[in-house]
Amino acid sequence: MKPNTSGWRVEAAYDFVDHASVDDIAWECLRRNRDYQKDYATLKRRRALGHPMPAELERRWGLRFRRPSTTGRR
Repeated sequence: MKPNTSGWRVEAAYDFVDHASVDDIAWECLRRNRDYQKDYATLKRRRALGHPMPAELERRWGLRFRRPSTTGRR
């Protein structure tokens, strides 16, 4: 689940930031966090993404999702 960082210098790749909400920016930062990526991969491997987040992870990341997260942008 390593992010593709090859285009980090391409200004157009960050155009979405101009119209992003605080939540969108927070999500961008979180999804790039390697520890979060590991926890997400574990949930995915256990087929637990559609279930409530375990309390331990909820505390660790301070998250509560109303629906499963996605990789797509708005």
